[in-house]
Amino acid sequence: QAQVVESGGGLVQPGGSLRLACTTSGFTSDHYAIGWFRQAPGKKREWISGISISTGSANFADSVKARFTASRDNAKNTVFLQMNSLKSEDTAVYYCAATRPPFAELGRGPHEYDFWGQGTQVTVSS
Repeated sequence: QAQVVESGGGLVQPGGSLRLACTTSGFTSDHYAIGWFRQAPGKKREWISGISISTGSANFADSVKARFTASRDNAKNTVFLQMNSLKSEDTAVYYCAATRPPFAELGRGPHEYDFWGQGTQVTVSS
């Protein structure tokens, strides 16, 4: 059974950094993608980044492109989202999600992802 688990959220001051991790298990192929989404109270779930597990290529929403980076450690089945220069508007529950192999497109819609983590809270506040 494929599973996805996020970790690394917390409270950080504006301008600070956090690194989220997304660990997968149960995948028998590396031909899939991980998407990062976030959802603030009263708002729709927003795509912010995607990364290909097999190639490492990544893309980002304009709102985070200059501040967030993504990387992977395939030996540990883990993808990282490094978030720098955090702002109050980055406050949200962050989710990672995986596509079903062999589908590995870096899609931006939640419907393109089949396996979701439970979410981790990120709060940016002084």
